[in-house]
Amino acid sequence: MTSRVKICGLGCSEDVAASVAAGAAYVGLVFFPKSPRHLEVSAARALALEVPDGIAKVALVVNATDAELDHLTDIVPLDMLQLHGGETPERVSEIRSRYGLPVMKAIGVADAPDLAQIDIYSEVADQLLVDAKPPKNADLPGGNGLTFDWSLLSGRKYWTKPWMLAGGLNPDNVAEAIRLTGATQVDVSSGVESAPGVKDAAKIAAFGAASHAAR
Repeated sequence: MTSRVKICGLGCSEDVAASVAAGAAYVGLVFFPKSPRHLEVSAARALALEVPDGIAKVALVVNATDAELDHLTDIVPLDMLQLHGGETPERVSEIRSRYGLPVMKAIGVADAPDLAQIDIYSEVADQLLVDAKPPKNADLPGGNGLTFDWSLLSGRKYWTKPWMLAGGLNPDNVAEAIRLTGATQVDVSSGVESAPGVKDAAKIAAFGAASHAAR
């Protein structure tokens, strides 16, 4: 099965074009001021309108309030919300009900006990993003270019909801990550950049090719 690819942290029209050309199934727009990939809502709307039908537009938010989400969803045409903060299962359910959009919850993994969170959030989210747990006191909850021990996920195909592998992926290691974890969906951000927040079209193309060819 060909892996589905998410290119996260798009910042300009060229990023959209490169992601489309690479066969991305999802594109991610970041709404977190501490991130070098942060977008203002008006700029995000313009980018979202450039994304062809059939490619899911995902908004990455971190502990967003209802007011912030109201503003975002009123202006930007979205297909999914990605919750990348410390949102509780109850909060995930609230957001899913309030906005009527599929919700992807990010789960930070460093060691085996962290996997228990996947079972918990599978009850309330539509998808899970299994990411490397950020270091303590890190400014960013994701997009840090860190991997985790992929063998922790080996053979774990019994989760009840679709999941996506993230954390330090790049064109050179994504095939191995897919082989070790069995992931059918992969997410990349910093791994296809020439500098923080600056996407590289050649790296996006290479990541898409490597992901789609992996088995």
